[in-house]
Amino acid sequence: MTHEPIELHSWAGGGPVGGDGAGGWIERVNPAWTAEVVGRVSAVDAAGADAAMRAAHGAFGPWAAMAADERRELLLAAADAVAATAGELGPLLARELGKVVADCKGEMGFAAAYMRHAVGAVGRVGATTDIDDAQGRLRVIRRPFGVCVAIVAWNAPLILAILKVAPALATGNTIVVKPSPLAPLAATRALTTIAGLLPPGVLSVVHGDAEVGETLVGHGLVRKVAFTGGGTVAKLVAATAARQVTPVVLELGGNDAAIVLDDTPLTDEMMERFVWGTFLTSGQVCMAAKRLFVHTSRAAEFLDGYLAAAQRVLVVGDPLDPAVTMGPMASAQQKGFVESLVADAVAGGATAHTLGTVADGIDLGTGWYVRPTFVTGTADDAAIVVEEQFGPTVPLLTFDDVDDVVARVNADELGLASSVWSADEDRAFAVAERIEAGFTFVNCHNRAGMSLRAPFGGWKRSGYGREFGDAGVAEYLQSHAIHAPAAMRLGEHAPAEQVGANDYPT
Repeated sequence: MTHEPIELHSWAGGGPVGGDGAGGWIERVNPAWTAEVVGRVSAVDAAGADAAMRAAHGAFGPWAAMAADERRELLLAAADAVAATAGELGPLLARELGKVVADCKGEMGFAAAYMRHAVGAVGRVGATTDIDDAQGRLRVIRRPFGVCVAIVAWNAPLILAILKVAPALATGNTIVVKPSPLAPLAATRALTTIAGLLPPGVLSVVHGDAEVGETLVGHGLVRKVAFTGGGTVAKLVAATAARQVTPVVLELGGNDAAIVLDDTPLTDEMMERFVWGTFLTSGQVCMAAKRLFVHTSRAAEFLDGYLAAAQRVLVVGDPLDPAVTMGPMASAQQKGFVESLVADAVAGGATAHTLGTVADGIDLGTGWYVRPTFVTGTADDAAIVVEEQFGPTVPLLTFDDVDDVVARVNADELGLASSVWSADEDRAFAVAERIEAGFTFVNCHNRAGMSLRAPFGGWKRSGYGREFGDAGVAEYLQSHAIHAPAAMRLGEHAPAEQVGANDYPT
């Protein structure tokens, strides 16, 4: 089934911008059928990016000063509007990204849910605190930064944008978002739907090249930057922001390990949890399980169970087909990278087990498809273990000793997420506490283990700062402490004796 390409625009200052003569256009093809052009979106140039920043700056004062209840109602209405787009934008996202349509529709619902969560958290996170006691009077107020910039990855384009947009706007900031050119269409439609319900300039969505990104991040008016993506670009973002001493939130990649302890019940349902923990969105998820460490005594049973579970639940094909559970890769580059990792492992003596089935009538040569594989017989230093695959392949490794496996897991330079599996929840938590990661799932992995209330982010080179939970909202507020020390108070609050200028309080 073919569709007419759609045309969308960047949005800044309350209206469409960019396009011919001012940045050109970004075109996106269908990863499942690369002969099809899904659509295009207008890009801006550096001058257009500057105009978006200035519009955000102009809108900041009135937006921050707006009554909290009024801002809250606008954002809740925006959340409802996003949820209502699922039927339209789910199929569009599936066509531009290759993610199965049910997951794409779910993305709209999850984005709306997080918007409501962020709005609800502001009262807790942003509340003024007052203390008046024997030590003096202390008031801590929390205020927005100003203009924020968000640069987001392609694998969950709307969710990754909303994780920045919702808390930024709810706390009184304004924000300019630059989506990925690999998934620009559905995110733009959803974000411009939100922007159209808000005062002009509060939310802008601009597309463009690296120069546009640098203009946004390095702009003199930016007060906070949030980036989700890979480590190479993250270094450029951090370096550019550092020139203005701009604080940054970085949510980067992860080489997430799953530790399967010897008492783990390897039921059919449990094995399906492992498969989904690895292969959601064709493995293109930062928090997917990418290294499976299984106790030696259970390795053979685990392998058999995993292969059987994958055969039951993994169906590769057109992401618009409701019977399909795994679509293509998002780009030819990522397809080639994953295939090279598997080939390298096999050349080193490993075995690649092909997983799942192919939907009837599907020619995998029409798009960037990769059959999922499960790799056994490889070592910790193999590329498929050391590298974040970000695709539909995963290696199986074994261990005999918990201390040893924790050390092997922690040897990696990344520390985004992990999981521990055991029939004994207390035992799993005890092992989890020893892992160097920002988030550890217990008896699950990937999206099934996420919670709106739980802070999420990386250790080590997986980034810094947090999203989700109250911590994700607090990232967009800065504190201002107002203090009258007891020894320095005047009038009716003055102490019986004033201390000298060279005395220190104890």
